[in-house]
Amino acid sequence: MERLKHKWGLKSSLQVLLVLLTFSLAGSSVVVLRQWYFGALGFDEQTAFWVKALAYVLFMFPAYQLLILAYGSLLGQFRFFWEKEKKLALLLARPFRG
Repeated sequence: MERLKHKWGLKSSLQVLLVLLTFSLAGSSVVVLRQWYFGALGFDEQTAFWVKALAYVLFMFPAYQLLILAYGSLLGQFRFFWEKEKKLALLLARPFRG
């Protein structure tokens, strides 16, 4: 707990628990959303893996990022997750910068 608190720059063990809870809620929600999304698209066992992977990256990855911010907000950890999202956006944009 202390290691995570130090690594993430958090002030209390409660904050660490709230951050971990946020990750858990967002991850669980994505699993449920994926089932619904893939069902709505008509995906089944016969659907090619690359099609599922592409759909996952195009929809589920952004959905996860939004869920992280939403749950983080509800649990009072928006600032922590917003900083992480900004770093991720810069990392993902790096190959496209001139």
